Formats: sequence, C-alpha cells, structure tokens
Amino acid sequence: MSDNENTTKLAPDLEISKIVTGLWQIADMERDDKALDLEKTAQHMSGYTDAGLTTFDMADHYGSAEDIAGIFTTKVAKDDNVQVLTKWVPEPGKNDKDIVRTAIQTSLDRLQTDSIGLLQYHAWNYADPSYLDDLFELQALQEEGLIKHLGLANFDTAHLNILIETGIKVVSNQVSFSLLDQRAMNGMTELCEQKGVKILAFGTLAGGFLTEKWLDKKEPKDNDLTTWSEMKYKRYIDQTGGWEKFQNLLNAIKQTANKHKVSMANVASRYILGQPGVGAVIIGARLGESEHIENNQALLNFTPKDEDWDAIREAINDLTSIPGDCGDEYRKSPFLTAAGDLSHHVDKLPPPYPTKEGTYGRTLALSGTIWEDIAGFPRAVRKGDRILISGTTATHGDRVIGGNDPAAQTHFVIDKIEGAIQSLGGRLEDVVRTRVYINNIEDWEPVSRAHGERFGHIQPANTLVQAGLIGDGYLVEIETEALRGRFARHGESGRSPKPGH
Repeated sequence: MSDNENTTKLAPDLEISKIVTGLWQIADMERDDKALDLEKTAQHMSGYTDAGLTTFDMADHYGSAEDIAGIFTTKVAKDDNVQVLTKWVPEPGKNDKDIVRTAIQTSLDRLQTDSIGLLQYHAWNYADPSYLDDLFELQALQEEGLIKHLGLANFDTAHLNILIETGIKVVSNQVSFSLLDQRAMNGMTELCEQKGVKILAFGTLAGGFLTEKWLDKKEPKDNDLTTWSEMKYKRYIDQTGGWEKFQNLLNAIKQTANKHKVSMANVASRYILGQPGVGAVIIGARLGESEHIENNQALLNFTPKDEDWDAIREAINDLTSIPGDCGDEYRKSPFLTAAGDLSHHVDKLPPPYPTKEGTYGRTLALSGTIWEDIAGFPRAVRKGDRILISGTTATHGDRVIGGNDPAAQTHFVIDKIEGAIQSLGGRLEDVVRTRVYINNIEDWEPVSRAHGERFGHIQPANTLVQAGLIGDGYLVEIETEALRGRFARHGESGRSPKPGH
C-alpha cells in the first residue's frame, strides 16, 4: 500500500489524510454542562475538507463529537470523501456480546452511518484478558459489515504484537508520539514497520506547548492552564526535565522553523510524521474557536533535510526520557493525564478472574481454561500473604494466544499470572520466584527477553529449563510464587495510585 504526499493508505480501501483533525476538544468545549449548537459546529468542519483535510478522529467519549460528525457527513459535506475514525473505550471488565454490539450500534447511530470506517479499541488492563474477548467480538461485527477496519488506541509494543500473532487484523495504533514523548522509538516504530501497521500519532503539539505561544515565556502555574490538553501536557514537560530543558527544545524547533519560514507547530509535527511507521499526525481543533487550517496545510509543503533536525535531536537527547512504552500513561505511574491519575476515565479496575474460598483458609483464583477443569487445579492459590500460581500457558478459553511467536506467548502468560495475582490482592511486583519451561531450546532467548521486559525491575529468582509441554501449540509455561505486600513491608516504591478518572 503506497502513500502519496498528503494521504496514507491504512488499507486498500481506507486512505486518510496525513494530517488528521482530532475532535477530542469537543468534550472540553462542553465542560461545565456547556451546550454546543451541534449543527452550527458541524458547519465548521467544512473548512477542513475544503482544504483537503478530509479525515477526522473522535471517540465515543469525546462529548458530542460523533453526533457532530454524523450531522456533517449527512447534511453538510459536499461529497463523500470524508473519513471518520472513532474509538470504543469500554469500562474495565468483561463485556458480553450484547454490550459490544450495543456500543458499536450507538456509534453507528450517532455517526448516521451503516459501517464505521475505522474503529479503534482501547484496553485498560492487559492482566484482564477480557479485552481479547472484546476484540474477537469486534472482529465478528467486522465480518457482518458494521466495521470496515479495526485499529487500536494506546497499545504498547508487546500487546500489539500479541494481537497480530493471534490473528487479529489491525491496521493502526493511535499513540502519544512527540518531540517530548519518544517512547514509540523503543520498539513500536520498528514493529509497525515490520507488520504493516500505521502509527497515528497524537500529542505532536503537546496541547499547544510546542508552539510560539510558549517560547521564552515564564513557566505557567497550574491555574494558568485553561484546557485539559494544557493540564495533561504540562505533566509531560515536568516529566522530561522541566521548563528550562523544554525552552531549549522550543529554541531548537524555532531554528528550523525560521530556516524554512514555517511555524514551530509545522516543525514539531513534521518531525514525527517523518518517523518510521507513522501514517498520520492528529492535530486537535476547537471547531469554530481555534482551527489553524492554513497552518496545518503548510505542514506538508516544506521539505527539511536531515541536518535540519540536528539541533532538535540534541535537545531531545537532553530531555529525561518518559519511562515505559506507548500507552503506559493510562496504566501505570506516572499517570500523564489531565488529572494526574485515572479519575476522569475509570472508577475502579475489577479483578481479572473470579475467586472463591477454598479449604484450610485458602483463596483460589480461576481463569476458566479447560485444563483447570480437566486436571482439577486453580490458576492461583493464596494462603496468608503467599500466592502460588500454577503452571500457566498461553491459553484463553479454547484458544492459544500469541500464535507461534514465543515472545508473544510469554507476554500473555505473564499477563495471566499478573491477573491471578491481582485477583488475590497482590501485584506483579510481589513475585519472588519464576520457573520457566520451554518446548524448544531455540526459543530460550525471545522467552528470556520477554521475561526480562516484565520482571527486570523486580528480579525474582528464576529457573529456565527445556521440557516437553502438554498441549498443541504451547511454546512456554511459567509457574510463579509471590509474597503479597512485600514492597510495602520493606518500604520500596511502586504502589499504584487509586484507579479512577
């Protein structure tokens, strides 16, 4: 699938603008019960399509964004060349088929369409495998024609790979990627290049901070920040080294902007658009208030040379890197959200697996795989503070997750282990011992590397051996021991803040 100067093909039948107009700020515009005139607001979308910016991104929770887009495409747009990308961001926990169908039908009704061009899915907790069930159901709706293509939002590298290797066909992954936030360079861009998945990069302007507005200005106080985007991305600035280093970055951006006679916003977004795997940048708009259409058009009309980025790369290297992988800001500390926690997004994370009281003061967690019923064992047992996790394979229901990829299977196995520990009141950081069994000795390195990614900061005692695993398709099995609350008892860091929006 080839791209031209201004568009990217996510699929043979889905071509989008390289500059996507984001409508997340509709929710901010409707804060404090402010009501927008939806028909009037929809009229403002014409300026973008007239300028060739025909793609809009939104979500089920972006206020009235889907309603506005539906009005625009059915009543205002001059032709059918408009691409509407939306998201489903469900509450954490298990959803049955009816819940999934109802959610998609609600978006279809709001968008006034029979089929969603790109439906992007966000998961809150990888340790809860119900996100896989959601995606399997979304695939079924795709087969019915209610969804044309599936994408992801805020997935990290390991879990994008799990889905690809499991056979879930996704065409894109929407993640934070900017001069401040370079986490996508830690494997995401490489994987997307290899697998033909496009990155849709949001936050490229860091809520407007990467523009002339903030160059050589004093650091704002909290009460100076007027939008949710400013509140959110000020946390990115703080996380990457503070205001002085941020000003160094702005000055480096300004050098390139002056050379090419473009805006700093153009430079900041163009840098990200040029990275491997990036299909488009998403630039937010406050329809009818702050649109920047002509400036966005200019983004694609200048051609920087590699040396034009030297000063910017140097300033990036001077920043403190944001830890972790893409999407971690919604799953673990530091929570880089407007509120600094999840209190605007979710109320609580339910336990991934059901538990029941066993004999002799034991509590059991059950993951529901066929092997638990056949052989008569639970996924995990807690007795006091001790949690013992049974030998765990990449089984989910009657499926093997991760295909023939040993790293993908290992990550999913560890997700299941983490889910069992969470269900019994502990955390992955409580693990003190792992025993890893592999079928093929050639798989030792990808399995070990995956184990290192997940346990490197914990460093439990570990054994790895080759063994004949029971069951077709299983490449790795892991059993684990944990001591609940050991971090708290020894004064170590790592407690998660109260989950919530």
